[in-house]
Amino acid sequence: MTLRESTSWSRDGITFGDTNARASMRAHAFGPLEVLVPVIGQGTWQMHDRGAGAARATAALRLGIELGMTHIDTAEMYGDGRAEEIVADAIEAIPRERLFIVSKVLPQNATYRGTLRACEQSLRRLRSDYLDVYLLHWPSSHPIAETMRAMEELVDAGKIRALGVSNFDVDEMEGARQALRRHPLACNQVLYHLRERAVEHAVLPYCREHRIAHVAYSPLGQGDFPNARSAQGQVLERVAGRLGATARQVALAFLTRLDGMFAIPKAEAPEHVRENAGAGDVRLAATDVAEIDKVFPLPRADRPLPMN
Repeated sequence: MTLRESTSWSRDGITFGDTNARASMRAHAFGPLEVLVPVIGQGTWQMHDRGAGAARATAALRLGIELGMTHIDTAEMYGDGRAEEIVADAIEAIPRERLFIVSKVLPQNATYRGTLRACEQSLRRLRSDYLDVYLLHWPSSHPIAETMRAMEELVDAGKIRALGVSNFDVDEMEGARQALRRHPLACNQVLYHLRERAVEHAVLPYCREHRIAHVAYSPLGQGDFPNARSAQGQVLERVAGRLGATARQVALAFLTRLDGMFAIPKAEAPEHVRENAGAGDVRLAATDVAEIDKVFPLPRADRPLPMN
């Protein structure tokens, strides 16, 4: 197994990390936004948020940023707000404009006034004047028109730069888009990994048709990544060997293989952070994609959209 390690990334003339490194982070346009965002970002769901664990999580996020993973995802739900505070500690010494920060409002808070209030609270925890994108965490019992109206007001006020959703199926995305009046739907963040490809039936095509960023959370699964001795694992190892990468880097490359596709793996160990960042330089050939596609078949099209 070879670890393809990313140690530098440049944007706007600014270079992060070792300038002698051979790796460079791929970037895609983020939905309708006129900004290129690294295809591999950093998730914060279930990060350790107390004591020594929080210090390790903060250091991991900082390392990830140095390696080019400047897209950081969090939410008011994660650790009851502690994840946002850890992100704030990690980005404290970094100019805000070099980062792409995303957070989410809980569905139970997603009334018009509740969304405005939740955003203000997230901004205070993040110690930031604005979010790059603000998402509704999953479909709410509150009218989507109320939530979208609040989010558009937040864009107008400069509190957020774009708005989006998470865990939305096609009908739900269409409802959100129809409720918008001034700003486009920029993102849908969904459960997506090699063993969970349900979104490829309809959600991913819809996002690509309407220029909505498609962001994969839990992109390496949840403790069930294919064993190297399994049939699926052997294929990933074979492709990885050809590319000088690891199986996990190949998996992340597959999930970000098309324009507008992003992944936000979580990592707290430095070696895992480096491995994730290295995936940003892995480019799959059509034959690689076909080989992976063959051993990770799509599920039935009539399944409900999965989520954690």
